[in-house]
Amino acid sequence: MGKKFFVSDCEGPISINDNAFELSGHFIEDGEKFFEIVSRYDDVLADVLKRTGYNAGSTLKLIVPFLKAYGATNKNIIDFSIENVHLIPGAEETLKFVNSIMPSFIVSTSYDHYILALCNKTGFPYDNTYSTKLDMDYKDIEPKEIELIREYKKAIVDNPEFELLDKIFWKRIPELKVAVLMDIVKPTGGEGKKEAVQDIISRYKLKAKDLFYIGDSITDVQPLRFANDNGGISVSFNGNEYALKEAEIAVMAENTTITSVLADIFNRYGTDNVFEFVVSFNEDPKKALESRFVNQSLANKLMASQLPQVKIITCHNIESIIDKSSKFRNKLRGESIGRLG
Repeated sequence: MGKKFFVSDCEGPISINDNAFELSGHFIEDGEKFFEIVSRYDDVLADVLKRTGYNAGSTLKLIVPFLKAYGATNKNIIDFSIENVHLIPGAEETLKFVNSIMPSFIVSTSYDHYILALCNKTGFPYDNTYSTKLDMDYKDIEPKEIELIREYKKAIVDNPEFELLDKIFWKRIPELKVAVLMDIVKPTGGEGKKEAVQDIISRYKLKAKDLFYIGDSITDVQPLRFANDNGGISVSFNGNEYALKEAEIAVMAENTTITSVLADIFNRYGTDNVFEFVVSFNEDPKKALESRFVNQSLANKLMASQLPQVKIITCHNIESIIDKSSKFRNKLRGESIGRLG
């Protein structure tokens, strides 16, 4: 049996944040509404049109000139992120536990400023993370371009039509000097996350079949599919429909202890035993947690809190799981963040 390894998305399975959404709300006038519009546009390009060369999560690329025009810098983004890391209950313990039993990594579309802040808060090794690199101070912005970018933002908020966004992002902004800030951002989302997982496999001489991947959104589609295709474990944690359509196991929980339980079973006994546990847990949670396959310290923690729902996803139950998972997602992260792709 090969050496197992654990890879997690950050926002969703670890934290309740959507840092880019929160940064937009903090720095940009009408920023939350603006971000929601751009995020929906991103989903259409990535999932509906499947535009060549476009990766899910590129919202983080598109909003950069707007953050710059409203005064965002490396320092104030770092300061804001440090003050606004909000973890899913149990996440710090889960990260410490999984990192103690097998190689563990965070692969996130979030800006590296936020991932550094999260690592500082949890003690997770920053060297074991992949995220979207951002340098807000790479280029100054001229006053006339500040005015233009703010006009474009107002136009998007007032008239969020696809054709208008297409024109602004791919024709108007590229004419500006500040566009270089957008050009140098390479979001770690979708294919970028899959490539990060492949880099982990290459660097640490691991095997794809030994991957445990957990995610929750459209940016996790490719790595979840990669885990499935190679015989690893793919888990949606309070995921939306994009993640659930790719994952094999759906977790709906207010605490991350179940992640520790599943990861531990996978590490010690392999894929088949994880699925056996999930089936058993659905039939009789208490009996399943008393199994010799389950770490009893983790089992006791799980029993002391509200029990999660854990389901094997099938074509017969996926619609009901999408509905239940969306409710957990919105309850834990708030509806504004929960409904983002």
